[in-house]
Amino acid sequence: MKLKLDLHEIYNQGQDIDRALRDIMAEAVRKKAPLVEIIPGKGSGQLKKRVLRFLEQKENKALYHRVEKDSKNFGRVFVHFRWK
Repeated sequence: MKLKLDLHEIYNQGQDIDRALRDIMAEAVRKKAPLVEIIPGKGSGQLKKRVLRFLEQKENKALYHRVEKDSKNFGRVFVHFRWK
């Protein structure tokens, strides 16, 4: 099961972006999803930087195993989880 979050609709609404990121991470933990795909889009890269900064926060970093930036598509980030 892969969860997907597309941020195109709320690219300029800071609080909504943070809420959506928190919600998708909480859902991944609740459902024990192995992968979350976050789509910040290509654009100027500011939204992708914001997503990566969110993922680097200590409380969020403890939730997942690793982050993978899609080498074929600049506008996608994969968050991998490892469940025991």
